[in-house]
Amino acid sequence: MPPTHGDAPDRTDGDHRRNPRRRGEELERAILTAALEELAEVGYAGLTMERVAVRARTGKGTLYRRWPSRAELVVDACASHRWSDAELPDTGALRTDVIAALRQLSAKLATSHGDILRGLLTEVVHDPEFARLVRERVHTAGPGPIQGVLWRAVARGEIGPWVPASRRATVAVDLLRNHYLLHGAPIPEDVVTEIVDDVYLPLLLAPAGAPPPDASSVPPPQGVTEDA
Repeated sequence: MPPTHGDAPDRTDGDHRRNPRRRGEELERAILTAALEELAEVGYAGLTMERVAVRARTGKGTLYRRWPSRAELVVDACASHRWSDAELPDTGALRTDVIAALRQLSAKLATSHGDILRGLLTEVVHDPEFARLVRERVHTAGPGPIQGVLWRAVARGEIGPWVPASRRATVAVDLLRNHYLLHGAPIPEDVVTEIVDDVYLPLLLAPAGAPPPDASSVPPPQGVTEDA
């Protein structure tokens, strides 16, 4: 286990007697990976720049030159683990692509990444500056996994070109994440298919600006009469 805040050695960037000098992308990857490992081990509240530096085998000065605060380091570490286009499912159809993407996300939530998500969502609620960084660097850092799937569906003519940039685009991931936060992992397979078949696909295939379903077609809750 890396030393705690008070025990962390203050290594200088010039001390490379035991660790070869790393530069550029190699060093950045090592730091971001170390930050994620620290998050999984001690959470955001326990994470310090000293701990990350020790785990990444570099100096604190190296971290501070790239990230002025631990919040910026953590946000970049999370953004670095977004799915790449190569990881996106490509089954040739929107429904099966979305189901495959949600299965991948479900599997990821069952690892330490799920615990990290829980901790960071708590910080987002209590720290406005951290919430701002998450919005700017994670949610707007480029197309997420579902957006990539949706753009392929646009190219195949399955959905309209306005869908990937709409609020509807994130509903499937939002529902899956909320289920995880309330019920934990693993997420049952029937939950994934219900999200896709009962909510997500009907929402994506409805025209832009379509009104919600007629409330009169929805039966009242048990024990509630029509004129209650």
